[in-house]
Amino acid sequence: MLRGAEASVQLGEHAGEVAGEERTRGEMHPRERSAVFTIGHSNHSLEGFFALLGKHRVATVADVRSVPYSRFVRHFSRQPLASALAARGIDYLFLGRELGGRPDDPGCYERGRIVYERVAGTESFRDGIRRVLRGSAEQRIALMCAEREPLDCHRTLLVAPALEAAGEKVVHILADGALERNRAAMDRLIRIHGLQQGDLFRTRQSRTELIRRAIALQAGRVGYVNAR
Repeated sequence: MLRGAEASVQLGEHAGEVAGEERTRGEMHPRERSAVFTIGHSNHSLEGFFALLGKHRVATVADVRSVPYSRFVRHFSRQPLASALAARGIDYLFLGRELGGRPDDPGCYERGRIVYERVAGTESFRDGIRRVLRGSAEQRIALMCAEREPLDCHRTLLVAPALEAAGEKVVHILADGALERNRAAMDRLIRIHGLQQGDLFRTRQSRTELIRRAIALQAGRVGYVNAR
């Protein structure tokens, strides 16, 4: 449970607003299609960040940074951000221990480089996914990390595939406020790595295999490396 300015939110353990009331904080009517959103704080101003959250009716920001601090945009460090969100009626939940891209478990690394498949196999990660899934049925959640581009972040390469495997939809809030479905993001990633189906020089592969390969290649570019 979070303390102080951080909301004592336990995803999946409380109901949303009564149907028919104005849903100004993003709670979703049962008939609305469920989805988990993601967002990168990048170098946004607080007002710009809140505008993005408000546009898409986000009720809870789930922080999936392993290290929830920023030297360059200090208003996105954990405590200042939690306080600012609370002042605007938005809940803050820290899930960096469960869903972060830099876990403490040495078994999640190979020669110092993070291996996302190992992270996804940990009980802590699975518990974080379960919490998000329970909560997304009740209110609109945005998973927040630092990177502006979804494809440069573990929220897309690690967390989104696990959510989709569990049957959840994932949608990315882009820096300009536009939305990108994770399926479209994966299409971009496949193109970036030149893995399109039908390549004359490659054996035709399933979309699932193409996505797996594209994520592995991208993780090799942007995944965390422990220099210690």
